Amino acid sequence: MGKLFIKMKNKNLSLTIAMFIFAISSFAQQIGSFTDSRDGKTYKTVKIGTQTWMAENLAFKADSGCWAYNDDQNNVKNYGYLYSWGTAKNVCPTGWHLPSDAEWTTLINNFGGVLVAGEKMKSKNGWNENGNGTNTSGFTALPGGLRAHYGTFYDIGYNGNWWSSTEYDIDNAWHMGMDGKDSVVYRNTTSKPSGFSVRCVSDY
Repeated sequence: MGKLFIKMKNKNLSLTIAMFIFAISSFAQQIGSFTDSRDGKTYKTVKIGTQTWMAENLAFKADSGCWAYNDDQNNVKNYGYLYSWGTAKNVCPTGWHLPSDAEWTTLINNFGGVLVAGEKMKSKNGWNENGNGTNTSGFTALPGGLRAHYGTFYDIGYNGNWWSSTEYDIDNAWHMGMDGKDSVVYRNTTSKPSGFSVRCVSDY
């Protein structure tokens, strides 16, 4: 009888652990879509905790402060446009906004914090240096590179950079970055005329 009890207890424990692991792996997989009425482009979305994010980089062509990587429109299909901070603050469609530094922090903390979240947030393919992630977040972070403030493009396929709406000082603003070398999400400041990717978060 004792052996039977222990066996049943272990089975129940295994079931509980399996359900817990399933719950973790299913976290953030509330996938949806949104169509931007300005140009008819449809974006995948993902609800992570209480936040709903676009699961693709924004690809709306703004009138200024907006660049295709290397001025090649073929790059927009996969990576979206790169935007200056001034443009990024206002480029998200109605009902969406450029996330603040605090909103980025909430997102990253859902996946273990800045030292490990990158692996869960990065797409499963497209990153050089064996830097692909697991994308268990559903966020699908892409290595869209950047445009330096002086106009040169860098690092497509190697890193991704996304603006926050939070200003650091008169010349600089906060952004988040990832590269193919590790699982870190880098929180840095950079000059506002630089060109970075944009992810919009829902107002609701």
